Amino acid sequence: MSTQRLTETVSQAPQGVGVSAPRPDAVLKVTGEFAYASDLWLEGMVWGATLRSPHASAWIRAIDVGPALAIPGVRTVLTHEDVPGEKFYGLDVKDQPVLAIDQVRYQGEPVALVAADHPETARRAAAAIVVEYEPRAAVTDPRESRDFVRYQPVRTGDTFEAEVVVTGEYEVGMQDQAFLGPESGLAVPAEDGGVDLYIATQWLHVDRDQLAPCLGLPPDKVRLTLSGVGGAFGAREDLSMQVHACMLALRLDRPVKISYGREESFFGHVHRHPARMRYEHGATRDGRLVYVKADILLDGGAYCSSSPAVVGNAASLGAGPYEVPNVRVDATGVYTNNPPCGAMRGFGAVQACYAYESQMDRLAEACGLSPVEIRVRNAVSQGSSLITGQVIDSPAPLADMLRDLADFPLPAPAGQDLRALPGGVSQTTHGEQVRRGVGYGVGIKNICFSEGFDDYSTARVRAELVGGEPHVTVHTAAAEVGQGLVTIQAQIARTELGVERVTVATADTSVGSAGSSSASRQSYVTGGAVKAACEAVRERFGGMPAREALEKLGPIEETREYRHRPTYPMHPDTGQGHSHTQLALCVHRAVVDVDVELGLVKVVELAAVQDVGRILNPQALEGQIHGGSAQGLGLALMEEIQVRDGVVLNPSFTDYLIPTILDMPPMTLKILENPDPAAPYGLRGAGEPPTLSSTPAIAAAVRAATGLRLTRVPIRPEDIALVHNGEGSHGRRA
Repeated sequence: MSTQRLTETVSQAPQGVGVSAPRPDAVLKVTGEFAYASDLWLEGMVWGATLRSPHASAWIRAIDVGPALAIPGVRTVLTHEDVPGEKFYGLDVKDQPVLAIDQVRYQGEPVALVAADHPETARRAAAAIVVEYEPRAAVTDPRESRDFVRYQPVRTGDTFEAEVVVTGEYEVGMQDQAFLGPESGLAVPAEDGGVDLYIATQWLHVDRDQLAPCLGLPPDKVRLTLSGVGGAFGAREDLSMQVHACMLALRLDRPVKISYGREESFFGHVHRHPARMRYEHGATRDGRLVYVKADILLDGGAYCSSSPAVVGNAASLGAGPYEVPNVRVDATGVYTNNPPCGAMRGFGAVQACYAYESQMDRLAEACGLSPVEIRVRNAVSQGSSLITGQVIDSPAPLADMLRDLADFPLPAPAGQDLRALPGGVSQTTHGEQVRRGVGYGVGIKNICFSEGFDDYSTARVRAELVGGEPHVTVHTAAAEVGQGLVTIQAQIARTELGVERVTVATADTSVGSAGSSSASRQSYVTGGAVKAACEAVRERFGGMPAREALEKLGPIEETREYRHRPTYPMHPDTGQGHSHTQLALCVHRAVVDVDVELGLVKVVELAAVQDVGRILNPQALEGQIHGGSAQGLGLALMEEIQVRDGVVLNPSFTDYLIPTILDMPPMTLKILENPDPAAPYGLRGAGEPPTLSSTPAIAAAVRAATGLRLTRVPIRPEDIALVHNGEGSHGRRA
């Protein structure tokens, strides 16, 4: 078994805040030596496997585990009767069973567990379990559900008449986080009757706090250590195989590893909420917004997960970063028998952004204005109020960002190089029916947890002499999920303590909680905690250089918690309230070439302007903007989990398509630094905003090229080609 303590490479150049310090895990990952959770190994371990329901909704009448136990090499089979503690868990609501009890509510729900000497034996034994199901009608259309997760209205103003009115109905499909490292972990029983779990996750302490009651153990006997994480994007906030591996390990008193394959991963984690939205915008003839009405319906699937927060974000940010005095927004999340949905990059704000930006383009056309001008005229700025009444109290130069974006030069025409045309070298076209389009998108995203959540992080910093040289160890429970957090923690320690040799210890639950690696919050909150702990160590230096202080005083260790300023729940009837601690803006321009006859789209260029408050690591920041834009491109053009009657039709990377390097265009970036005075170093979380604005920008560009309304993402080839050829209606001409 391998865990990693990541030590930054010491160089002659300063590697503190503001420079592109190298990632300590970069070489290991590039060379294939980095140990991911799926690489975990311990002598004597056995393998776990999960039996999952084939039905979206059914009663369980009987379970016969005898055929599985009869297979040589099988160690044990567990059902809900073997859960040692509480039988339900959940992020916000404990509504999800550890193993199905008397019914299943979605296809893929865990029903039984097997442990065996070989992974193939475990999978074969799981398939041999006989379950008697009584299928029942599944609720798969969210419009037919009467079981609400959360309803959140936003109300302000009383004028809902205007000179210019545009309406539209929009739909966002179910997107998968599509991380490359499927769920995996290793549970090891401990001598004290507890369990040690080595796991790829986003939130060690909330995992522990859900696990311990289900295992019938106190929290201090459930210890978690972060293993190598192959991407997350929200899908690792919820439990997957954690409790299952621990149950098997405790039953057998030996290490148990569970590692999902790609297909099982699609069933083992939550997805982005599909959305159906109806919007109405009213404006003056010169394009000033008078009112916005919106009805946002989010399909939460079978269990609650983080749906309440997703609904809150969709509601509070439902009109976008625009000044609008009169608002009537209704955001609703419902339960269905579709796969559970929860956190995914930009959660809640992504779905609303696609709709309100599509509306802004329609409004621009109705008022005879350009897409940029309509947005400039209505853009928020510092001092503006959101639709919740919250005042933006830090820089928000949206109008200037839009003007900067519009000033970027446009890419040259494609010419006849097949590699530059839709379809590429497959030679599906030589450009005869290719049309170019340009589109814009604007997004606003809350940073950190909102609505009164006690959002904090803990950092322990130790300074000592090692080999006669000052050395600093930073220890937090913050999950490095690929975003570069380990690098940032070391950069902060170097900046605050003036010590180049810094080690970031493996994240685990032996130090206080750092919260989740989500909501673009870790640089803000864990960065703030590391900064505070380092300041406490520096104070004990007494003004001396580090070496001199440590020679005199010996090792110095300090632990600090950091909390951002308080937030408050949205009012249940009006949605008013200071619900967010920080807001971030990103704007995109997309240039696309579309073969209107074949329906093929090539994104020629993406340009983006983003205000990040303060750049901590330029190269890592650019990577976040590129990565967020890539996921936005995927949602715009190709990514969708196809679900029919509650059954997933494409649980593989053969049929669930994600952008590759050949799909991503060149990007032009302008990164602004307008510090937020309330944040550490003035930084502004940066990982999520590009995911919002890239999708509507690409959709707008495709509309501009085709003349079609295109009210749903992802846009499929048939949405363009069939309408162009007079065979379909979904795209509808403008």
